[in-house]
Amino acid sequence: MKQLHIISFNYPYPPSYGGIIDVYYKIKALSDLGIKIHLHCFVDQIPHKIDPEVKEITENVFFYQKKKNPLLYFSATPFAAAIRDSEGLLKNLEKDKAPILFEGLQTTQIIRFLRENDHKLYLRYHNNESEYYKGLSVSEKNLFKKIIYKIESLKYSGYQKKLLKKFEAVFCLSEKEYSEVETYSENAHLIHIFHGNESVKELDTNGKYFLFHGDLSTADNKRALNETIGLFKTLPQYQLVVASDRASEDMKRKISEVENISLTPIQTTENLYSLLEDAHGNILISYQNSGTKVKLFNTLYNSRFVIINENITDDRVLKSVCLFGSDMNEIRQHIVTSAEKEYHDTEKRKEILEKTHSDKAKANEMVKIIFKN
Repeated sequence: MKQLHIISFNYPYPPSYGGIIDVYYKIKALSDLGIKIHLHCFVDQIPHKIDPEVKEITENVFFYQKKKNPLLYFSATPFAAAIRDSEGLLKNLEKDKAPILFEGLQTTQIIRFLRENDHKLYLRYHNNESEYYKGLSVSEKNLFKKIIYKIESLKYSGYQKKLLKKFEAVFCLSEKEYSEVETYSENAHLIHIFHGNESVKELDTNGKYFLFHGDLSTADNKRALNETIGLFKTLPQYQLVVASDRASEDMKRKISEVENISLTPIQTTENLYSLLEDAHGNILISYQNSGTKVKLFNTLYNSRFVIINENITDDRVLKSVCLFGSDMNEIRQHIVTSAEKEYHDTEKRKEILEKTHSDKAKANEMVKIIFKN
């Protein structure tokens, strides 16, 4: 029986944002191949129950409360990693000598306490964390947060260089990160995002509105939405729906001031898919160069036109089924031209996405690497 410990930076249900979507659907795909998963989750508050959707695909689920000591900001270890440290986790890992898959560098603080040769260690490299926090610092308006993100970026720079060579394999999400890791430690494998979509939706040729969806508590998404609001102020003939459960009062006010823009909550995955199915076009913009964003897959599988800028994906194949704008003027032009066009790309997307980006194929590849002996 093949068994695997997975250490997650958060509880992976519901799978409602980038990294957690990858964690949940990866567990599901591995479980479907018969791998017994021992799931370990760092959380703010330990939940009262485990969702049946998670129980169904795991052998065990363990929870560990993230530390809340603000003095950890002064640790040489990145704060996101320092708060994810637990003696209970070490004890639970000792119960079974199965390989360990760390979800992101922020879960790797306990490596220094693991006895050598007890476990084979693997890393899911969600981000170049140093670059990620650098990007957050650039986008952030709040001076205190800007400084915190900058410091975290500097800490991660040394932390990831020190750690990356310790793993049997590092599973990278994107071409960019694969190249960085391979140059440094020669243990990189390119395994694209797990996204949970199985087939491209058959849709009518026309939708009802343009859609912007995302977590509006992040600086990158707030900046992207501000730019998008600016565009639609100049395009009063087109409706923009903003879908998010995390809009600040300030952002709600900005949206309400523009007649052709409305805000709607996502709440459930089903609601998101319904919004995607009714959208004629989707605006996906990022100012952080961190590989392919998971929401691109949800949009390509479940909606019509997808308008992106350069930071949404570095995958040439995925770019070929999107409308690419190098700046906001080009994004605006794509909005105007796609609004007047019928959508006919379903077959092209099926050919590309279902052959090259299925979760089952990715899980098989990981299993071959982790359990090669």
